[in-house]
Amino acid sequence: MKIARGHGPSEQRPSTVTGEAWFTPVLPATDGTTITTVFFTPGARTFWHTHDYGQILQVLTGRGLICTAGQDPREITAGDTVWVPPGEKHWHGATADSTMSHTAISLGKTRWAEEVTE
Repeated sequence: MKIARGHGPSEQRPSTVTGEAWFTPVLPATDGTTITTVFFTPGARTFWHTHDYGQILQVLTGRGLICTAGQDPREITAGDTVWVPPGEKHWHGATADSTMSHTAISLGKTRWAEEVTE
């Protein structure tokens, strides 16, 4: 058993996000699982990426978008939970007119790809 008390310091990750977002660790990598709360400023979004064993997103506040490669972005809002299957290339972030925060439960290694273009 492992108990994570409190949160670690928030940090920006400019190499994986367009715009400004703050990543706060909830549970450091444990047995291939990482839990992080992310706060996105309006219009900020992750680069394209995949997860070896999938990802669960629990939207806490605001409005955001999530997009799978080859599909149109879909809106997500506070209270939504999203399952991203293993290996599915995707991005997520805030809408242009809202902030958004979510808890990301990432399973296995995250593989970062290119920046999302308009």
